[in-house]
Amino acid sequence: MAEKPQPVQVLYCGVCGLPAEFCEFGPDFEKCKPWLIQNAPHLYPDLVKDAGAKDGLSDQLQSTSISDGSSKPKEEVKRLPGGKIKKKEKQEVIIEKMTRNKRKCITTVKGLELFGVKLNDASKKLGKKFATGASVVKGPTEKEQIDVQGDIAYDIVEFITDTWPDVPETAIFFIEDGKKVPAA
Repeated sequence: MAEKPQPVQVLYCGVCGLPAEFCEFGPDFEKCKPWLIQNAPHLYPDLVKDAGAKDGLSDQLQSTSISDGSSKPKEEVKRLPGGKIKKKEKQEVIIEKMTRNKRKCITTVKGLELFGVKLNDASKKLGKKFATGASVVKGPTEKEQIDVQGDIAYDIVEFITDTWPDVPETAIFFIEDGKKVPAA
């Protein structure tokens, strides 16, 4: 009779959580190296040789750095799953005019929430000011935006800067012919 196969024991990295054989393909291999040298030296013999070959002088040289006198703390980089770096959103308001049925216009306002403006309150104020329908909808990028009926793209800039002083006019842009044009 044949023997039953035994389950395989897999060693997972304590730093990145991947199986130790795959750490070199993960996002933080440099951080994993000390853990791998200590816990899985048989998997990466080159790391063990490199660690043993270092002497005190090379450690000193690596720890010494040239500084310009300013001690700015490094900003912590936010990473998404898979190691991709998350970009910080620019604080800007984008106004776009779309036409439907060849004569009706819809003005879309994106990015007001980045300045601390509540979109529901903003849509009510825009609707009252311009005597049109205004609503908060989810855009194609799954972010909320304000849709206002009518062509009010150029009047809306003055209204936004007067109503919400936190929004500078330099942060307001129009989308014209697929290009971003500053409103100021």
